[in-house]
Amino acid sequence: MRFGLIYHHQLPRPWAEDSEERLYNEALEQIELADRLGLDYAWATEHHFFEEYSHSSAPEVFLAAAAARTKNIRLAHGIVHMPPAVNHPARIAERLGVLDLISGGRLDFGSGQGSSQLEVGAFGIELKDKYEQWHEALEVVVRMMTETPFTGHDGTWVKMPPRNVVPKPKQKPHPPLWRACTRRDSIQDAAREGMGALAFSFVNPEEAKEWVDAYYGTLASEECRPVGRAVNANVAMVLPFMCHEDEEVALDRGLEAAHFFSYSLMHYYMTGEHRPGVTDIWAEFQEAKEALGFTRTPAAPAEDDGQGGVQQAMMDQVGMLRRGIGTPEQIRDIVRRYEAVGVDQIIFSVQIGKNRHEHIMESLELFAREVMPEFVEGRDRKEAEKAERLSVAVKEALGRVEHGTTDVSDFAIAPELSLPGYQDDEDDD
Repeated sequence: MRFGLIYHHQLPRPWAEDSEERLYNEALEQIELADRLGLDYAWATEHHFFEEYSHSSAPEVFLAAAAARTKNIRLAHGIVHMPPAVNHPARIAERLGVLDLISGGRLDFGSGQGSSQLEVGAFGIELKDKYEQWHEALEVVVRMMTETPFTGHDGTWVKMPPRNVVPKPKQKPHPPLWRACTRRDSIQDAAREGMGALAFSFVNPEEAKEWVDAYYGTLASEECRPVGRAVNANVAMVLPFMCHEDEEVALDRGLEAAHFFSYSLMHYYMTGEHRPGVTDIWAEFQEAKEALGFTRTPAAPAEDDGQGGVQQAMMDQVGMLRRGIGTPEQIRDIVRRYEAVGVDQIIFSVQIGKNRHEHIMESLELFAREVMPEFVEGRDRKEAEKAERLSVAVKEALGRVEHGTTDVSDFAIAPELSLPGYQDDEDDD
């Protein structure tokens, strides 16, 4: 079992002039501490225009700052938005190369397609097209990281002539690939494409077992045709987090933040009408939380909630929100249960809602001291055994995909004399 932190950079209203500056500086301090304590991953998501829910619009800059302040912790995109109107594939490949180099080969690359109309619509992307754009752009980025030179692409969404995209990543053939997943079928899609599954849905260990079994079953089947030049066989699950010796203190400190995380997610993806720069999601949450069951003991919704089952789905999530919030013994127990069903990594959401920086730091220290040692012992041996078990399946999967290359050795770009003092022939006449 590996452990990570994920940063959405949540910032509920009201805001002070220095709120965002303080938010980022505190996140970097938390990652520095996590590095010293031996946690394995620091993830950063990418979102645009998601006020309060996520102010993480430039994760590559944040991860670069984290790289400069850490030594061992892996730095991971969770995820990069792939539609070319948001991030051109060449710019993604270039940033990945630089990040991997300056971090000493500590980068992981998670990708996704973007989300709601509020977000992708601002870039002129139609929701029906975003999956195809993600998939095509991902294949192009992988080629840019591995081809010297990149031989060009003439697709539906990406068109680019041959160029040598530099710098290349330190890790060969490229950093480990992950995919954002929210449902069991997307977990299986990650396995089909040889990528790690970054599961953002809050599921209990029993349901997680079904997801893990489906993932590794698909990975070992003939359906697996990796999009990358290597297979990243991993399943990661995300949980809210707050740890304290006293359960009531842990809940006081962390549960409302977890509830706000879920409420703000619902606001942007399911139920909210958003007025940019005007809507106060935190204030709306405070007014609605009791009626919606965001309490210590969530109430069951009415049989007919009038929202097509949305409230029932939300209540299912609410019950999961306290799984990573509690005493060291309680968190140790839930980690054991996830480990027992084959989950490879638990990623804790810490900087959510109005969680206080000092409480997060205390929780990390307590977790590292009281919970982590049990799961670190013997981990390298278990991972080596897992790699051996999967080695034949991985080799066969990579062998199913041919990566043909086009000879572009004769491709040349004609010089253009456009420097000051030079004139073309027409100007001379």
